Amino acid sequence: EINEAMKIACVRAIADLAMAESSELVAKAYGKTPARFGPEYLIPKPFDPRLIVEIAPAVARAAMESGAATRPIDDLRAYKQSLNEFVYRSGLVMKPVIDRARQTPKRIVFAEGEDRRVLRAAQTAIDDGLARPILVGRAHVIRDRIRELGLRMTPDQDVEVCNILRDSRYSEYWRLYHRIMGRNGVTHDIAKKVARSENTVVSALMLRRGEADAMICGSVGHYSSHLEHISHIIGKAPGVLTFSALTALILPSGPLFICDTHVTEVPSAEDLAEMAILAAREVESFGLTPKIALVSRSNFGSNVSESSLRMREAVRLLHQRVPELEVDGEMQADAALNQNIRDENLDSSRLKGSANLLIMPSVDAANIAHNLLKILGGGVSIGPMLLGAARAAHVVSQSTTVRGLVNMIAVASSQSREETGEMQD
Repeated sequence: EINEAMKIACVRAIADLAMAESSELVAKAYGKTPARFGPEYLIPKPFDPRLIVEIAPAVARAAMESGAATRPIDDLRAYKQSLNEFVYRSGLVMKPVIDRARQTPKRIVFAEGEDRRVLRAAQTAIDDGLARPILVGRAHVIRDRIRELGLRMTPDQDVEVCNILRDSRYSEYWRLYHRIMGRNGVTHDIAKKVARSENTVVSALMLRRGEADAMICGSVGHYSSHLEHISHIIGKAPGVLTFSALTALILPSGPLFICDTHVTEVPSAEDLAEMAILAAREVESFGLTPKIALVSRSNFGSNVSESSLRMREAVRLLHQRVPELEVDGEMQADAALNQNIRDENLDSSRLKGSANLLIMPSVDAANIAHNLLKILGGGVSIGPMLLGAARAAHVVSQSTTVRGLVNMIAVASSQSREETGEMQD
């Protein structure tokens, strides 16, 4: 139970951080904003890596000294060091993405603009110069929730609000939706109804029309429903066969990317090769060199099955099409992550060291592996990141957190393209 001593310790730690002289790391985290106590800087910002390192030990110490701690920490110095290591890993993974997002903050439209998590994330995006948010939702609800949460952003000033029930573009939206979906059984009346009631459709139409640079949806509703709207309205990038979803985990051993965690149930060899190439590009955007393993229950031909043959064929295609990629398979998960185990099976593998990108044989395998590692391995999740869309569009999970949304804002803003204007049919 949190007591007064712990609250006071937290407040004092925050006050000390606000008054403290900033290190170079903190100054970089704030970009152009001066990290100096004054009218524009009263408390540390959310991206300040010192928050975890300073506040948690201070509160823990107060809990122990006041007798509230049921499991006292034996070595506070070691505890603080472990927090330092955690902050360094997460900051290291996201830093290149955040830096790019800050260079030219993009217009990102949020389908669930009334969601409290989205509103908090939008405030952080504004404060840290990551993006220019556009919120789809009822204006009065958004205003009330901004006030309820004590946020500082002002609708139509700091953030654009699209209230489709009152928006002058409504007629243009439903007509465009009908033009896209008219041969899929969508009549004028259905198009009008969908454009009034489906915020993901509105967001995708804004992105298609060039009124936004990227979109984020999915905090409410099913992943497949959101993806269907994106598929119809935004579509795939030229030459892409299918969508796929890449999810990253920041683990104690380092970052690990897993694909495809959400989209294709049983990808073909062509699908697997394509998603490996797209995922490798995304891994590179994090400042990392992709080291790719196509995972199976077979180690380089030790078991012959439909799944292992698909993975083996995908590896052949990858070696043929992108010989510069460090990729190999098919191999078991332990061989992918441990070179000694891999060398016992094949010491001539093109993959050296531990893989940081796992391509899975099915969406079930990928999703299960991700969730197991997240819980048992203490992983911090980034994503899912949608691969293969014609423009930057992402579907987050219903369980996403504010921090998860902020990470995806940085990803979407950093990867959105420079094209403006309406997409061509």
